[in-house]
Amino acid sequence: MKAFWKKVFAVTLSAALVAVAAGCGGTKQAATSSSSSGAGDKIIIGQASWIGFAPFYIAEDKGFFKDHGVNVEVQSIESKADSKSALAAGRIQGVSTTIDTQIVNASSGIDLACVLALDTSSGGDGIIAKKEYNSLEDLKGKKVALDTTGGADFFWFQYLLHQKGMSIKDFDVQNMAAGDAGAAFVAGKVDAAITWQPWLSKASKTDFGHTLMDSKATPGIIVDTFAMRKDFIQAHPEAVKGITAAWYDAIRFLKEHPDEAIDIIAKHLGEKPENVKSELQDVTFYDEEGNKKYFGTKENPGDFYKVAKMASDLWTELKLIDKPVAPEDVLDGSYL
Repeated sequence: MKAFWKKVFAVTLSAALVAVAAGCGGTKQAATSSSSSGAGDKIIIGQASWIGFAPFYIAEDKGFFKDHGVNVEVQSIESKADSKSALAAGRIQGVSTTIDTQIVNASSGIDLACVLALDTSSGGDGIIAKKEYNSLEDLKGKKVALDTTGGADFFWFQYLLHQKGMSIKDFDVQNMAAGDAGAAFVAGKVDAAITWQPWLSKASKTDFGHTLMDSKATPGIIVDTFAMRKDFIQAHPEAVKGITAAWYDAIRFLKEHPDEAIDIIAKHLGEKPENVKSELQDVTFYDEEGNKKYFGTKENPGDFYKVAKMASDLWTELKLIDKPVAPEDVLDGSYL
């Protein structure tokens, strides 16, 4: 198994190189069903307030969706469980989340397809620890805060452990959400935490903590994707193409008009523009060229398929899903 993960790391490293850098409310119920939403009807995209999804806010505010003939509303849904149930029920037609979460959703019976790669974490996730600890081995037996219910950071941490021939049993794990894990570390309640920004930066500002490792060391492992229900895709292929084109427009706008783009993102995320500017350095966005290389073709599938298989293999091994998911069943590059 360890040899498999070493091979996967080499593959995902090359995958990250095709990603193109962009330069740098509460949840509302949607009444539109997936079967009736076409280009002229409202299409609901659900996503959390993560910087990697933010170009969709630009597309919404600048009218890029409308430019491509689709009426899209980006809906704030912070909980993965809530977005999963909304997608299953047809209250939303698409969801932005990590590929490992899309695999979990698909394994649970939601018939979805990832039609777009959004970004890869390149420093936005990491392990914060007390300064006396400088490696995973140093943390053996120590209190480590971690969300063990799944998600990107759990997926990433498990990947790191496989590289080292270690397991989660090597630590005194304190189960809590990623944000709570970061807060617990800064409060001095645990020896380390697997979390994301801004907690990595907050840890470095303490007199006792530092970032032991971040996702820059493993490019291509934490990948955000946009998926839609297959019944919607089949009924409204032009709408899917319109959403994809709007994403590309938003990435270009972010590169060409960074100040205005950052102001838009800051408004939607409820953050200061200077914080958004800093957070953008922790992700690398996939533009049109990057997506086409990452997906590849039917004859020559890209590295996205290998990353999806990695997620399915890991979740199956850890018994977080009951049945594996074939990459070709959840990836569809037809609309790039």
